[in-house]
Amino acid sequence: MTTLLNAESEEAALEHLHATGCTDGLPVVVPTPERVERMLLASGLEADLLLGEMGPGGGAASARHVAIAAVMAGCLPDYMPVVVAAVKAVIDPRFDLTEMQATTHCTAPLILVNGPARHDCGPIASGFGALGPGFRANASIGRALRLAMINIGGGRPGSSDMALLGHPGKFTYCLAEDEEHSPLPPLHVSLGFEAEDSVVTVIGAEAPHSVIFSATGDADADADGLLHALAAALAHLGGNNAILTGGAAVVVLNPDHAQTLVAAGLDRAAIQTRLHALCAHSVGTLKRVAPAFARGDDDSKIRHCFQGPEDILVLMAGGSGLYSMVMPSWCAGPHRNRAVSVKIDMDLFCELPGA
Repeated sequence: MTTLLNAESEEAALEHLHATGCTDGLPVVVPTPERVERMLLASGLEADLLLGEMGPGGGAASARHVAIAAVMAGCLPDYMPVVVAAVKAVIDPRFDLTEMQATTHCTAPLILVNGPARHDCGPIASGFGALGPGFRANASIGRALRLAMINIGGGRPGSSDMALLGHPGKFTYCLAEDEEHSPLPPLHVSLGFEAEDSVVTVIGAEAPHSVIFSATGDADADADGLLHALAAALAHLGGNNAILTGGAAVVVLNPDHAQTLVAAGLDRAAIQTRLHALCAHSVGTLKRVAPAFARGDDDSKIRHCFQGPEDILVLMAGGSGLYSMVMPSWCAGPHRNRAVSVKIDMDLFCELPGA
């Protein structure tokens, strides 16, 4: 049920939203009925259509409630199909949203966008600084999901969202793959979708960890060195992937690093397989670092950080240069931090006059 609030002015309405804990701490666009209806019209969805329930509060994620979050986040109506798909992804039981919203870990939903929606529902940035300021679609799409998680799911800091510190991606965390320039096939194609499909993949992730690497010109040696550097960041001994194991993670290669690996004859599957093999530690090493979590008596036994190569998502984005990024993860919950992909439904989208 949606309660209509009244205020003397937009300024008063904004302050009321802040006072009642309905914002992320930053100013929002006041979701007036006219603005919400315009967002709903663009989505092509009936207002009362139930997408699912959002934990931990079990709130009903209706199309209207999602549209309210999109308005508050500053989304244009064009962005609504991506927001809806992202909401569908996190309410999928495999995403473990209730547990993720309640954990003490810093995890935040990272939204990866593939296919034509990168342009049709954006543009959603994939190049220089794409995870930083300056890109309205990236910023507001990720923020809309967070506001939905706050106001529909009830995830509020210190009461239900128990992240000890959090990270800036809990405001917004949205990125498109640079498909046009990548030497690798698009991520969603490797996940089983058609090239012409638009797809959102959402995974709970830590903040980006920078990985520095400079090539020497020896293709095989460079690829091996880069893979070792990426694995060292993914499997760092102070993180959950190394200690708890079994989760998933993301590798965002910059264009130079992507080309380095492809020049050595590696495709996405080969990169994933090699990283899976490298992301491993002996039980003895884990006992020295985190004895409370080490399992088994055989110190020589090797424990892999990931169950399989497919749990390491690899894509290309960002500008060229020395740095790629990895996003380790939480590794917990009943489904162990699964990434969930949802096809973006573009057929219902309605282009608004004057939009």
